[in-house]
Amino acid sequence: MLPTLLHPDDYPRSLGDRAVQERRQAMLDAPHMRALREHVTHLRRRPGVEVPEFDPLDGGDRAQILFLFEKPGPMTSEGRTGRRAGSGFISRNNDDATAAATWHFMRDAGIPRVWTATWNVIPWWNGTVQVTPQELREGLDGTHALLRLFPDLQAIVLVGKKASRIASGLAGTGLTIIESAHPSPRVRAAFPVRWNAIGAQWRSAAAALTAMPPSRS
Repeated sequence: MLPTLLHPDDYPRSLGDRAVQERRQAMLDAPHMRALREHVTHLRRRPGVEVPEFDPLDGGDRAQILFLFEKPGPMTSEGRTGRRAGSGFISRNNDDATAAATWHFMRDAGIPRVWTATWNVIPWWNGTVQVTPQELREGLDGTHALLRLFPDLQAIVLVGKKASRIASGLAGTGLTIIESAHPSPRVRAAFPVRWNAIGAQWRSAAAALTAMPPSRS
C-alpha cells in the first residue's frame, strides 16, 4: 500500500530526526519500493561511493512524474557526522535548505506526493557536488535503465543546469521533458527570476499528465 497523502512525518527537515529516519527505513519493504531498492542495491556495487535510498513516502515505482536533480549532497549521506547527520535518503524531507525549498515548491504546485519519485542524474555521493563529463555520460545511461522501472511514468523534470545537460539524450523516450532551475539557496540569491519560475515549471509537469493518477491512500 502506498503511504497516505498526509503523513505525520512529511514536513520540512523532518529527516534531521533519527526517529523519523528509523520510521522511514521501516517503510522500505513496501511493495512500491521493491524494484527501486533492487536498483539501488545494484548501484551500490560501485566502489567508493554512497547511494542513498528512494523515499518511500513518494510514489515509488508507481510514480507518473520523475524529478531528477543533479547529484546527492552531503545531507543524504548516512556516514555524515556532526551537528546534522545525513539521512540516507533522496528526500524533500532532508535537513537542508534545498530539500526544504523542494518541499514547499511541491506543496505550492499542488502535486500529490504519491504521483512523484525523486532521484538524481548522478545517483551516488562521492564526497563532492562536482559533476564530471564522465559522470554525466554514466548518469544518462543509468537514467535510461531507471526509466524501465516506472511503467506509469509520463513526465521527467530535470532540476538544475547539470541535470538539464541530459535533456537531449532523453528526447526519444516519448516522455514529457521539463527543465527547471535548482531550488538551492545560491539560485534563490543570484537568480531570483529563475527561482520564481520553478513553481510554474513543476506545475506544468502535472498538467502534462494524460490521465490524472488516482489519489491513493
